[in-house]
Amino acid sequence: MQYAFSDRIRALKPSAIREILKATQDPNAISFAAGSPASEAFPADAMRGFADEILRDMPAAALTYGVTEGYTPLREAVMRRMQEKYATGSADDDILIVTGGQQGIELLSKCVLNEGDTVISEAPSFIGALNAFRSYAANIVGVPVEDDGMDLDALECALSENPNTKFIYVIPTFQNPSGRVTSLAKRRAILDLAERYDVLILEDNPYFELRYSGEAVPTIKSLDTKGRVVYCGSFSKILSPGIRIGYVIAGRELITKMTVAKQVSDVHTNLVFQMVAYKMMTEFDLDAHITWLCDLYRGKRDAMTRAIGAALPGTSFVEPEGGLFLWLKLPDRIAGAEFARACAEKGVMCVPGATFLTDELAPCPYVRLNFSTPSIAQIEKGIEIMGGVARGFGIQ
Repeated sequence: MQYAFSDRIRALKPSAIREILKATQDPNAISFAAGSPASEAFPADAMRGFADEILRDMPAAALTYGVTEGYTPLREAVMRRMQEKYATGSADDDILIVTGGQQGIELLSKCVLNEGDTVISEAPSFIGALNAFRSYAANIVGVPVEDDGMDLDALECALSENPNTKFIYVIPTFQNPSGRVTSLAKRRAILDLAERYDVLILEDNPYFELRYSGEAVPTIKSLDTKGRVVYCGSFSKILSPGIRIGYVIAGRELITKMTVAKQVSDVHTNLVFQMVAYKMMTEFDLDAHITWLCDLYRGKRDAMTRAIGAALPGTSFVEPEGGLFLWLKLPDRIAGAEFARACAEKGVMCVPGATFLTDELAPCPYVRLNFSTPSIAQIEKGIEIMGGVARGFGIQ
């Protein structure tokens, strides 16, 4: 049968990262391609104990349908933590529990984008978000990311040239893929521009608690007094990605409409894992667990930066202060896609930088490396192999 796909889906490509991960099933492969926490970081024992308790003591409540907005105790606990610890979320805001942060991005797109509307995004940026925008036939305008965040002149130019802009998409803390942090001054400036041009900001912030050095920076949402910032958070990086628990904090009217949009997608997020996540917040020392995670990932980050310094002297990078990624720059003459293919042939997986561009055909001498998933031994061996590949490209 010849299938007739919708116009907005026909040109949509599968995530390059998901496709690369299919190739990492070889047990001998070393993958720097994932965006996942380390498997040894999953608090499996605590989660198993809470799941057993829930299914033993309250099976009817856990295994029935839940409300679309999310498990009420979890919603209240998340909002309380974000307000008290990070000054994020006001009395005018509400919260929606979503199936991973990705669903929060997709639901906002569904609720505010008409075909041809513009989304202004950092460039490079998260492929999952870019594909969500593409699935609603949005016009995506990329703004270069500097060492301290978006190029403000380019952002204002994009806003002035695209009066149909609906929102600015930004990952301000340990940006995916670059690892960069948007400075406080630029966070304020981005918010000021959004107010001047009357657009929303989608603040995607799944990595912000994984800080290994440097000083914490307030969320953009904490600076917002007019309900302009839609804040998207996740438990994927601090508990586990497989539970698919995220949340959106935004103005009540917007959360109400996103709730309706969610009802036609999946009715509600997995209720058992919502209840587990609640117990992890209230009966488990989550802050101590995050501190332990930061110690673990700091060691892996440092191992990768040392290994790159020894094996890849012809490349450059900015050491990330946190998060999961290192954005490796090759000489300008080398395409990241060609380098990544050559590394894959030697059993080391990384993601070509062009994957993260709003224009995937633009030249891009970068690859993204993940340091959280592999062991330190794998990091050292994998970077050594990449060094051999680099010499084959004439990188000295």
